[in-house]
Amino acid sequence: MQSSGLAERLDEVDVAVEAEPPAAWPGVIALTMGVFALVTSEFLPASVLTPLAADLGVSVGAAGQAVTATAVIGAFAAPLTPVLTGRFDRRLVMLGLMAILAISNLLTIFADSLPVLLVARVLLGAALGGFWSMAAALGMRLVPRAAIPKAMSLIFTGVSVATVSAAPVGAYVSDTLGWRAAFVIAGIVGLAALAAQALTLPRLPPTSVPRLGGLVEVARRPAVAAALIGVLLVISGHFAGFTYVRPVLEQVAGLDVAAISLSLLAFGVAGFFGNLAGGALVGRDPRLSILGGAGVIAVAAAAIVALGSIGWIAALALTLWGFAFAMLPVGFQAWATSAATDQAELAGGLLTSTFQVAIALGAVLGGLLVDRLGPLSAPGYAASAALAGVILVLAVRRGAAKAAPEAACQACG
Repeated sequence: MQSSGLAERLDEVDVAVEAEPPAAWPGVIALTMGVFALVTSEFLPASVLTPLAADLGVSVGAAGQAVTATAVIGAFAAPLTPVLTGRFDRRLVMLGLMAILAISNLLTIFADSLPVLLVARVLLGAALGGFWSMAAALGMRLVPRAAIPKAMSLIFTGVSVATVSAAPVGAYVSDTLGWRAAFVIAGIVGLAALAAQALTLPRLPPTSVPRLGGLVEVARRPAVAAALIGVLLVISGHFAGFTYVRPVLEQVAGLDVAAISLSLLAFGVAGFFGNLAGGALVGRDPRLSILGGAGVIAVAAAAIVALGSIGWIAALALTLWGFAFAMLPVGFQAWATSAATDQAELAGGLLTSTFQVAIALGAVLGGLLVDRLGPLSAPGYAASAALAGVILVLAVRRGAAKAAPEAACQACG
């Protein structure tokens, strides 16, 4: 009988060439810092969108396409980076990606028009997609097999910490010092991550050379395909709602800047605990983490649509939303990689690519909805998309439950 738990699947991982490596925890922490730096830069536009749009003289929906630009390029960079850099030392590849992040933040700081901002965000997409596609696979190489779950959980903690800090700090700094100052801080964080990786990551020669054809083979595996579809649904809904959450808090809930900052801080803090909850569920079944996260997002987004004009309800719903979203990345990553342990980089690339497509789709749909139907239309789409994701995962789990006894009976026969 097949087991859906991550712990059982890890027994199949082939990450060492001669013997298992000693634990290189400083390198894992450096990867976590890289994740934190990238996600901080990725999430900042949502918290500074209003002043950014006003400064560049464009609509909020147009400014939101800075998120789209990052996501589109990230979608291509994620699967292509492991293939195009397959013969290079993975340490050098990661350092190169962090250098691109530094250039992106520098351009953003001095952007004087939307096209310049979009170029900067394109560079961020290249760094983000490439880094995310390889981070989990490299983390698996830095520690012994028994420590892989702990290493992956630590790497994903970078997402939670960035979520806690990026949005509220971005909103506060943009109001006091200007939106560009927020990206100065992000640039400093990125340079610190680059230095940490240069000092701690060992040489990581490629263990194999991924091929483009392998992407198709991995994507056709049923469990991987289901995970990718789930990402398209749930993550597009999240980013349609969250990218344009500041207009909702301002125009619908009537919150001032201080209350918005506190609400975004609560979103992030809740996300830290959501990451812990997701990690606990992943050990049993990665799909449980997705079910919990998507289900709570559907409820929270629906509450904002129905009762968002009441400030404390909007803030509470956003806090629940933050808890729920943090459960999703580790759940989807574990679901996909546990179904393709023999092609971890390719599975990570496909998942990251699909994430970026979903982010772009959400940002585009959210911008169109907000500009045409008002700010509440974006969380309305988020609720619908998250609910569709829940239905999908329930169907997959039900199918797997039916298939398991049949497979056991055939084995017995």
